[in-house]
Amino acid sequence: MIRLLNHRNSQTAKEMLTVQAAAYKVEARLIRSNKIPRLYDTVKDIQLSDETFVGYRESNVLTGFVSYKAANTDIEIHRLVVAPAHFKKGIGKALIDHLFSLSPQKITVSTGTENKPAVQLYQSLGFKEGRKMEAAPGLWLTEFIYIQ
Repeated sequence: MIRLLNHRNSQTAKEMLTVQAAAYKVEARLIRSNKIPRLYDTVKDIQLSDETFVGYRESNVLTGFVSYKAANTDIEIHRLVVAPAHFKKGIGKALIDHLFSLSPQKITVSTGTENKPAVQLYQSLGFKEGRKMEAAPGLWLTEFIYIQ
């Protein structure tokens, strides 16, 4: 079930950090870099975020979430994470579908260029590859853009 998350609540933020840390550790291995800033977030970082968080729960267990910022009719995704034990269950797609239901004109997201599962997910949902950027020495990101 997809629901808005109260990331200011300490228990919710702890749950989120557990999922996020596990997901970004997998991405770090895929892209062969531990320079992903979100890999070092704390509960306090999540609680202080000005992003909107939407989570996916199975049997009341948080299995994934997306965070974003909305401006006018555009959405910028900041995090899309799924607990590794729940990969390949359609959770990432369900979370993106939720964002589509908000009827944005444009959605942007960036992911590690070598993160093939994420790249395939975005492309399968109609996102087009945008610019590539070096976020840190040796850490390459690819931007993906969806235009309604």
